[in-house]
Amino acid sequence: MGEYRIGVDVGGTKVAYGLFDGQNHLLDRYEHPSPLDIDGPGISDLVIGGIRQVAERNRLKLEDLEGVGVCMPSYILFDEGYIFLTSALTNIRDFAMGPYLEARLPGVAVVLDNDSNCAALAEHRYGAGRGCRDLVYMSVSTGLGSGLILNGELFRGSYGWAGETGHMLITPDQGLECGCRNKGCFMSWSSGRFFPEHARAMGRKYPTAMDLEAGVNGRTLLEACKAGDPAAMAVLEQSAYYIGLCVYNIWQVLNVKTYVFGGGLVHFGDMLFDRVRAVFDRYNHVDVPVDFKTAQLKQDFGIMGAAELARRR
Repeated sequence: MGEYRIGVDVGGTKVAYGLFDGQNHLLDRYEHPSPLDIDGPGISDLVIGGIRQVAERNRLKLEDLEGVGVCMPSYILFDEGYIFLTSALTNIRDFAMGPYLEARLPGVAVVLDNDSNCAALAEHRYGAGRGCRDLVYMSVSTGLGSGLILNGELFRGSYGWAGETGHMLITPDQGLECGCRNKGCFMSWSSGRFFPEHARAMGRKYPTAMDLEAGVNGRTLLEACKAGDPAAMAVLEQSAYYIGLCVYNIWQVLNVKTYVFGGGLVHFGDMLFDRVRAVFDRYNHVDVPVDFKTAQLKQDFGIMGAAELARRR
């Protein structure tokens, strides 16, 4: 068994790979787009190709790998490496991805986990959550979710997907349908995946210079917000409101005082998170410290957390 590990971060827009040595140094990084209509075997074959490419260009063989960790935006039966559904890539469902990868990567131990769990693990060990006994990592990006560190350990729950807080229902059966197959979850009201629909709705109520027909993403929404576009600001306010409510509900359930925010929407900075904090404070009537932090590991948190899954215990 080798000393190298590869962490793979499968997201709604791209797949990233990181090669790490025994001292956790990032030696190589590679990424490619995620096809939105891809299914389980399809994404697995892409991942296998990416793993082999990273190994080959670093002159490594599969036997040089301690293991491979893969994080997915999915409901995963952790012990079996089985994906029930994936909200950001909806055709990846009902698929034993872990065994599929191991069968095609002979001799390589593969561990599959939820992306927010991996991010929580990375930030707890190497980032903004170092030294915290308990923390909630909040992924605010294409999707919305969380990873839970309780008593210094990653908490997965009974089956593996504890922390899917973005799919908690806030307006049941009302609003947009999410990849979780429900309408009215926090993710459907606040995440980047649904910005185009919400921008079109706000564009019917407020003036806007956004190109609603071309579609709105995080980058274009941020530019419009900086310009003070009324419809864009309404989308931002809505997103902040539901993220703030989600954090407040987690606070009530877990009583964890540290929240680390990571993902693409952190680029909105104070414009978004001051509003998130204001919503949280509006409903929190207990005067004790509650810390909101920004993730420190930037774009590498996914591959770092995935690589931690493959670390020999």
